[in-house]
Amino acid sequence: MASLAAALTPEVKLVWLEAPGSVTLEFPDLTGLIACIRAKAPQAVIALDNTWGAGLAFNPFEMPGEDGALLGVDLTVHALTKYPSGGGDVLMGSIACRDKALYERLAWTHSRLGLGVAANDVELVLRAMPSLNLRYAAQDAAARRIAQWAQGQGGVRRVLHPALAESPGHAHWARLCTAAAGLVTLEMDPALAPERVDAFVDGLQCFRIGWSWGGPVSLAVPYQAKGMRKLSTPYEGVLVRLCIGLESVDDLIADLEIGLSALR
Repeated sequence: MASLAAALTPEVKLVWLEAPGSVTLEFPDLTGLIACIRAKAPQAVIALDNTWGAGLAFNPFEMPGEDGALLGVDLTVHALTKYPSGGGDVLMGSIACRDKALYERLAWTHSRLGLGVAANDVELVLRAMPSLNLRYAAQDAAARRIAQWAQGQGGVRRVLHPALAESPGHAHWARLCTAAAGLVTLEMDPALAPERVDAFVDGLQCFRIGWSWGGPVSLAVPYQAKGMRKLSTPYEGVLVRLCIGLESVDDLIADLEIGLSALR
């Protein structure tokens, strides 16, 4: 918070937030950040990447602050490629605004740039939208079960998921959210060489390898914790982010269990 406050000057036009971090899944103090920005840089537009929340986990336009007052961002951006499309096979995004004047500015810019999307892609997203709530809830429940199972497994130093009490930012998540997306990150034992963790990911049968999420197919991808950020990071081992799809949770756990057993 202090570093953000120090960076806010009258020249700042836009502040970009994300909740949670898309790999390490820390959930920030959103209302605290918003209050800081409103106080230090009232001219700035506050934008939130709300792809993880999908418009379901919390309402980014009305969030209760510490004093009970409602705070919100100015606009939210969603990768419709993920949960709204449901298939992971569409490249599309959306922007939602709380203020009509801001919307009209964006719409004017959009029209002048000539941006557009294919009608077939729009059709795919519209077809998937009615099942969004059901899919999000199912993937949320599956991810929580896998996160709880993974705690204490050999080779796993820590499990990162906002609904876990030990996960960074859990209290902020619990205050604002009623749900969580289907993402779980395993911080592997630092003693494991990256090559061994790569082999673990390669050996999974139910999980494919990929960076996206929100589709029907479970995905896994390893990240080098120390090379992810320019700033210091509290993570030491290789991080393996799991995107939980719509397969049987028992099959996914069995797949992970076999892989971890071989890794140990």
